[in-house]
Amino acid sequence: MLMASMSDSETTNRGSMWELDQNLDQPMDEEASQLKNMYKEKKFSSILLLRLAFQSLGVVFGDLGTSPLYVFYNIFPHGVDEDEDVIGALSLIIYTLTLIPLMKYVFVVLRANDNGQGGTFALYSLLCRHAKKWLEGHAYKKNCLLILVLIGTCTAIGDGILTPAISVLSAAGGIRVQNQNMSTDVVVIVAVFILIGLFCMQHYGTDKVGWLFAPLVLLWFILIGSVGLVNIRKYNSSVLKAYNPVYIFRYFRRGKSEIWTSLGGVMLSITGTEALYADLCHFPVLAIQFAFTLVVFPCLLLAYTGQAAYIIDNKDHVVDAFYRSIPEAIYWPAFIIATLAAVVASQATISATYSIIKQALALGCFPRVNVVHTSKKFLGQIYIPDINWVLMILCIAVTAGFKNQSQIGNAYGTAVVIVMLVTTFLMVPVMLLVWKSHWILVVIFLVLSLTVELPYFTACINKVDQGGWVPLVIAITFFVIMHVWHFCTVKRYEFEMHSKVSMAWILGLGPSLGLVRVPGIGFVYTELASGVPHIFSHFVTNLPAIHSVVVFVCVKYLPVYTVPAEERFIMKRIGPKNYHMFRCVARYGYKDIHKKDDNFEKMLLDRLLIFVRLESMMDGYSDSEDLTVMEHKAKRSTRSLQLIEKAGGNNTMSSTGDLSYSSSQDSIVLAKSPLTGNSLTRYSSQTPGDELEFLNRSKDAGVVHFLGNTVVQARRDSGILKKVAVNYVYAFLRKMCRENSVIFNVPHESLLNVGQIYYI
Repeated sequence: MLMASMSDSETTNRGSMWELDQNLDQPMDEEASQLKNMYKEKKFSSILLLRLAFQSLGVVFGDLGTSPLYVFYNIFPHGVDEDEDVIGALSLIIYTLTLIPLMKYVFVVLRANDNGQGGTFALYSLLCRHAKKWLEGHAYKKNCLLILVLIGTCTAIGDGILTPAISVLSAAGGIRVQNQNMSTDVVVIVAVFILIGLFCMQHYGTDKVGWLFAPLVLLWFILIGSVGLVNIRKYNSSVLKAYNPVYIFRYFRRGKSEIWTSLGGVMLSITGTEALYADLCHFPVLAIQFAFTLVVFPCLLLAYTGQAAYIIDNKDHVVDAFYRSIPEAIYWPAFIIATLAAVVASQATISATYSIIKQALALGCFPRVNVVHTSKKFLGQIYIPDINWVLMILCIAVTAGFKNQSQIGNAYGTAVVIVMLVTTFLMVPVMLLVWKSHWILVVIFLVLSLTVELPYFTACINKVDQGGWVPLVIAITFFVIMHVWHFCTVKRYEFEMHSKVSMAWILGLGPSLGLVRVPGIGFVYTELASGVPHIFSHFVTNLPAIHSVVVFVCVKYLPVYTVPAEERFIMKRIGPKNYHMFRCVARYGYKDIHKKDDNFEKMLLDRLLIFVRLESMMDGYSDSEDLTVMEHKAKRSTRSLQLIEKAGGNNTMSSTGDLSYSSSQDSIVLAKSPLTGNSLTRYSSQTPGDELEFLNRSKDAGVVHFLGNTVVQARRDSGILKKVAVNYVYAFLRKMCRENSVIFNVPHESLLNVGQIYYI
């Protein structure tokens, strides 16, 4: 009976402690994740939409538009035997372009944007925000969703490596058409020099040359459309029968072994479609729909139909059918335009890769790297030096290693189809849970998408040994990096959550916190939106002194595009005023960054002073509504004091007593206060100006930033795989990535690192 009563008392005591902690330091996690007026769609005039549609040609459609350079060669790498094969392949290209880019992406998937943002992370954001009930309580759903998103993201990064390689190599191949005795190595060297120049120019940003992109790509589409129309009339207009889908069935019915593998080449006709979705941030959906349906789609159909007409009459020229089908009078101008268009296509994909890395970085799925803004007008235009040089080295390695379009095409097709399959599977829960679409519509979308994409997937997988292994290796490498980083980051956060110190204990120490309060302001950085981080207790245990003003700063990255400046910071007071303790949550979207010219310290100090002023203004109101609010606050404070008395067991509060913490009893007991008078209410008699003056004096005395320098290690009883991932892979990534002090622009002289070890 005695044991039972002790257990009940302990449970009651712990319940009181938890309730006390909730009253003293209300969690800000839910409040920190909520934004106002974030998802309003902008309205554009018709003239502005047409102008944006024109501009989108240079940014969004470069990759898709340069596909005619290499598609037919990859479909027929060993030459063409019969006319029916060309017509069947053309029919496949026509209906693949119709079903995937036009029907699936332009009219369905583009609607699934996160405040104008596209890509797999946008779908992930939509599900995180609108399908919370579906995800809550089911860890396997969250894990499966994250793994699927990371697979799509890592494969899309592979696109950023393979697109410049195949586009530039195909364009540079035009040199050899007029001189058949020229060595292939010369073409490769020219392509490598173009790639080096392309990546070396990245630090200037697309804003410097963006004005040239749209007219250039428009000229490219006019060129390939016009040449295609001329070739249809000049060589063989019978290719128009390929618009009858019956020829697709005839193509497969021929039963040749090469037909199934040729699907990998047909797949290349829709490369750039996923980049079209990923680059959605630059333009509204309607502008992209106009540009694709009015310019891109008809010009691509004419280009492929014209090439097919030429190949039927010149079967030996399938290797470089694009350049050979160009009239000799405009050959060299067409070569220059093709090369520039390939550079534009590469630029769009490289920029999309930067954007993907930045999104992964903001969501805690990638090590911290330096992100540079290249434009003051467009926040989406960024440059990541470390990633840029990695992409350049890999691009050159792929180009010089394979030396021909066929093997690079096999690799490229594998990367593209995997990203498309990931988008298809992510769209199913988006349509069901976010859009609330009827299940029949979802089934139709899924069946039509998989009917096209699964055959292409099997065809590309069959070519793994012919170059298709490249994107798989790239994707696996980036997947390991992202998954290990995310796993260790989450585990470290969970450790901090479990090892955080109760705010009731901190406030129980009294206004002095049981320490020496030295003049100045201390910013304690933490990933927690409630409670006291372990680094704080670790610091004060070893050095029992803290600043007169303490602000717990939590930087949160939300799964949204951007957080408006007016909603960037949330500030709250912790405990009574004479404790001088605050909590600030700084919120950023996956497109927001800490600019170099931002003084993070100044922003925090300004927000702190504004908060105190606003709080004093609110305290001065006397209308009924504010009186009700103040009465509620008073009742909550009274309730907190009652809980303190209850948690203290048999001890009672005296007017001259403060509170301290006893770890052995897990309860608050009395301690002598260094201050006189009632310390919990003494400050209420002071004016708001006194606190502002106190804060300014503290600021003048100095500001110190406390950053946790944590070392994460696997437990001794962990498996070998976990030890390798945590102790070696994660440790290496931590050494290579940027420190938090650099990201927040913290002055070196005011930085204090607190070291500790986490075992996970």
